Amino acid sequence: MFDINTIARWILLTGAVLLLVGAALWVIGRLDLPIGHLPGDIQFQRGNFSCFIPLASSIVISLLLTLILNLVIRFLNR
Repeated sequence: MFDINTIARWILLTGAVLLLVGAALWVIGRLDLPIGHLPGDIQFQRGNFSCFIPLASSIVISLLLTLILNLVIRFLNR
């Protein structure tokens, strides 16, 4: 089974990752980027019903995350 030190390290690593993600989201929110309002984001409204499909925003975020992860993996494999 796992040692208590191993569990503690995983909890600390998870907390650090959550802290970094939260800080990145906060910074992105402060930059007033048009994510969610790009051409290609689909929005339907009829009466009391509305549906929002962030198609273009999802593609942009996916491309950015792919680029970042590829750079991190290349850096770690040196």
